[in-house]
Amino acid sequence: MNDSRRAQVLRAIVEDFVATNEPVGSKAIVQRHTLGVSPATIRNDMAQLEQEGYIAQPHTSAGRIPTDLGYRMFVDRIDEFKPLTTAERRAIFQLIDGDVDLDEMLDRTVRVLSGLTRQVALIQYPTVSRARIKHVEIVGLGPGRILVVLITDAGQVEQKSVISPTPLDEDAVRGLRDQINAEFAGRTLAQVFGSSPTAEAVATESSESAGRDESGLTQVRAAVIDLVAATREERIIMAGTANLARSGSEFGEKMAPILEAFEEQVVLLRLLTSMAEDHEGISVRIGRENTHESFSSTSVVAAEYGHDAGSSARLAVLGPTRMDYPTTISAVRAVAKYVSSILDRG
Repeated sequence: MNDSRRAQVLRAIVEDFVATNEPVGSKAIVQRHTLGVSPATIRNDMAQLEQEGYIAQPHTSAGRIPTDLGYRMFVDRIDEFKPLTTAERRAIFQLIDGDVDLDEMLDRTVRVLSGLTRQVALIQYPTVSRARIKHVEIVGLGPGRILVVLITDAGQVEQKSVISPTPLDEDAVRGLRDQINAEFAGRTLAQVFGSSPTAEAVATESSESAGRDESGLTQVRAAVIDLVAATREERIIMAGTANLARSGSEFGEKMAPILEAFEEQVVLLRLLTSMAEDHEGISVRIGRENTHESFSSTSVVAAEYGHDAGSSARLAVLGPTRMDYPTTISAVRAVAKYVSSILDRG
């Protein structure tokens, strides 16, 4: 689209349709936007835009609505984003920041993002294979039972109780903690788990010594490996699905497939993973650009977070294609930045 005025007309149609959910006519464009031309000229531009596939006529109404292609052109031409208000930035900081574990922080994050955008918010657990073990805490729970707590530098905390072959007093627990941390602290999760020689050596030693170890070292070592495996589990947290009800009339019969897809984590994980291939700070998929048929009537705005913390994943907002893209992109970008800074700091 080389004609700058037609681009302005398209932008006016997108903005008015997002605001009113009503087809946009030439008279409304003239009244609401200062384009300096007559309704007849606007109609000519609209006819050209319709011919090129950027807008469509939904009924016998004289108004037009954007197509997926029209939204795409609009998003690609956004040159100014509405900044978050001071109150919104403060809300993000107060709700996400704080002395909480990764699970709680991610839960708060999706609730904040859903509240800011009034859409469904998703966040993928970090892929923490590059993260390092910060500390392994070992706590005696009573005769013959030990609690093993794994803490990574990406803020993830996993715990597991194990049975020791013999009762351990406080000095024995302290010695076990020192020995385990000397062995594991500072190592990446990829070194501990997977196909690396280091991980294989740990697993082999645990297997061979299981029958003769009376200190609990073998059981705790195996528990650490299990906990590392738990940190690698791919999961998604979601908030704001009730917001779909506000847009129910826009989805119509497509609402049920969307809700069914929400119940399948693998579908959502595949969606976010595919968006990581866009190689952009912010990725926007509109309508049928989404690879899964259930999301063909939705738009998804996603951003990577946590890369510098040795962990990498995406957070996203999903809603109807009739979305306030500039505001949504600003919110996703800001929240991703806050979460990344918290992970980097931790």
